[in-house]
Amino acid sequence: MALSSKAGTFNRVLAEMKKLNVPKDDVFLLFGPIDILVRFCKLKNLEQFINKWFNPITHIAPDEPMIEKTQTFIVISEGKTLAEKPYAFLFLNVRPRTFEHVQQKLQGISNVLSVDAVFGPYDLICAVKASNEEDLRQLILHIQQEIPPIQGTMTAIAASF
Repeated sequence: MALSSKAGTFNRVLAEMKKLNVPKDDVFLLFGPIDILVRFCKLKNLEQFINKWFNPITHIAPDEPMIEKTQTFIVISEGKTLAEKPYAFLFLNVRPRTFEHVQQKLQGISNVLSVDAVFGPYDLICAVKASNEEDLRQLILHIQQEIPPIQGTMTAIAASF
């Protein structure tokens, strides 16, 4: 689930999510068009997600709405569990019917931590590690050159929580 918060409410949104017991290790602060990315693991079904997470999060502070936009990504093919904190997330669009191929190719790249195929405005969400912005730039260039079915990439650098 991706959240864009109203200006000046970022910390309050995080505080409210903490009250809802959203697992801290599954919350990623991003620099980019998405402010917060939340990864919900081990859900039994869509109803559990809607009742336990989606509705409570989207109704944070109903008297003074703090969330401007949400995007929900339904994972159709989950990548490996994150063993370390990502430096950035790549939101990828690929040519039709190639997401499984692209997912496999990405998982073979050493700096790729995880790749989830999703339903939503993107086809894949890819967590990557890098030591700095130049390393990230080189990694993205390598991915775009090595995997031609990728049509577009939106990158969001992760912040410390």
